[in-house]
Amino acid sequence: MDINVLEKSRLFQGMTAKELSLCLDSLDAREKKYRKEELILHAGDTTDKIGMVLSGSVTIESNDVWGNRTVLSHVGISQYFAETYALLGEVLLVDVRANEDCRVLFCNIRTLLDGCKKSSPWKEKLLKNILIISSQKNLVLSGRSFHTSSKSCRGRLLSYLNAIALQTGSKEFDIPFNRQQLADYLNLERTNLSKELSHMKDEGLIEYRKSHFKLLKAD
Repeated sequence: MDINVLEKSRLFQGMTAKELSLCLDSLDAREKKYRKEELILHAGDTTDKIGMVLSGSVTIESNDVWGNRTVLSHVGISQYFAETYALLGEVLLVDVRANEDCRVLFCNIRTLLDGCKKSSPWKEKLLKNILIISSQKNLVLSGRSFHTSSKSCRGRLLSYLNAIALQTGSKEFDIPFNRQQLADYLNLERTNLSKELSHMKDEGLIEYRKSHFKLLKAD
């Protein structure tokens, strides 16, 4: 288990080494490995565990019965998924899939709701951190709704790329999606997205190579 990754993560932020050890034991922490494209959690199931990515990355996606796929978010190293479902015991409405070969740490956070267990510093810190994580997730989902509010392909691309530039503090950055994933995230056809990117490049608005982008000032 990557203790250095855990110590730097938002979930265990503020904990001493002893508190972290007690927390992992109490939450029955278990590490699992997944291959690229392997399903980690399936819509319709329930879970009592929060997942933390130790290596690689995963995507949160919605797949309907007609085969339509919508990428909702990307989860990288030290980031989390399923915390709300785990705490509330609700049926999952999304799939969690390995975006590449990855390792995931699962922690049973339903034990935090066990009123019989004595309160402790690590428990209070963990609950606070989960609240912060959930709030950040809400911002991510709100961001996607904002990006897809435009009716045009270009409008959605400009909204998303501008948001990444603001978040990174740079006009040159890498995005966490490949072309298909970006198209799914912005609810666009991949062909239309690729054409619009080419037009924007020809017009001197952007430069890009694979997932690396640079925003340019329009003349």
